[in-house]
Amino acid sequence: MSSDHDAVDHRVSDDDANVHSRWNNDLEPVLTIDPGDVVRFECRDATSGQLGPDSVTADVAELDIDPVHPLTGPIAIDGAGPGDVLQIELLELEHRGWGYTLVLPGAADLGLLFDAFPDPALHVWDLEDDVARFVNGIEVPLDPFPGILGVAPGEEGEHSTFPPRSVGGNMDVKHLTAGSTLSLPVAVEDALFSVGDCHAAQGDGEVCGTGIEAPMSVTCRFDVRSDLSIEQPRFETDGPFTPTGRDEPMFATSGIGDDLREAARTAIRGMIDHLHDERELTREQAYILCSAAVDLKINEVVNAPNWVVSAYLPESIFPENLRR
Repeated sequence: MSSDHDAVDHRVSDDDANVHSRWNNDLEPVLTIDPGDVVRFECRDATSGQLGPDSVTADVAELDIDPVHPLTGPIAIDGAGPGDVLQIELLELEHRGWGYTLVLPGAADLGLLFDAFPDPALHVWDLEDDVARFVNGIEVPLDPFPGILGVAPGEEGEHSTFPPRSVGGNMDVKHLTAGSTLSLPVAVEDALFSVGDCHAAQGDGEVCGTGIEAPMSVTCRFDVRSDLSIEQPRFETDGPFTPTGRDEPMFATSGIGDDLREAARTAIRGMIDHLHDERELTREQAYILCSAAVDLKINEVVNAPNWVVSAYLPESIFPENLRR
């Protein structure tokens, strides 16, 4: 799907001068726009070009973490100021035909089950025909979205891009697809918006630490609302909330415990066991597929002292012979 070029007011390339990998409200904007303008951003993949379509697992061990999360921007939105709300309407996302999901062990402790997967793993996905192709005929429908959309924090200095913040950032909300609108509280003059870490698809939870990471273009329309006041991000979306965009058969594993993160870990361990024992995947392949297509959901947080988290696996991603 290509953009309506006549509707785009500005284009920001992913050249070095327009890319940063730390939040800092002292960064000079690469562009200043007016409310109502449409901007097309070119975004690098999450490793800033260290991996490509021909990468292999051995390349993962050589990754430099420092440039991870290259963000395109920041751009200044004229007239936006602290206390305002910046609204970002996502108009279009366009991938470049490939993506990857990786497991990165070591000091980063990246992933929900980092302690259970001590070795690097990588799957490079072919993204043609609106699906991401995995092993054994498994196909994950594409629903592209930016993992990171944010404005500069009010606190001075450099800040990591890994944790999300009240002003947005690395939220990894997979429902921020084309047609969605994200609202962010503005903390500094001109807002200073940046975007990146695009995913072609992802399961809720991004449990192995990566979705289907992909270089992509993101086209947005911006508006400033001085009549609103929020303290945390809000968004409007129509999903899709399942891979097919409609209710469909699911298989689920549950985790129960007095800690939500541990309950989530238990649910994913159960799903990995299921995918390995009954769906013919290696444990590494199962972990990667969980990150790309399995949704974690909180089922209850009211029956103290234990809470319930379940992992939902869509049957539609499997060929007929592997469905239940």
